[in-house]
Amino acid sequence: MRSPVGLVLIVVGIVLVLVGVLAWSRLLGWFGDLPGDLRVERPNTRIYVPITSMLIVSVVLSLLIALFNRLK
Repeated sequence: MRSPVGLVLIVVGIVLVLVGVLAWSRLLGWFGDLPGDLRVERPNTRIYVPITSMLIVSVVLSLLIALFNRLK
């Protein structure tokens, strides 16, 4: 019997490769520059808080986990 952990690792790896290809090809250039992302730049300090971007990531991951649990 095959381990379900192995299958999860394979799926996570494929998703990471796909996201990496999208980021490398600049198709995710908009990500991180959304209206709710806070950016403060001063002469000696840079602060970046990607609130909206992380909310999108959270919603997508929650939907994927719910879908995975439903199929399981």
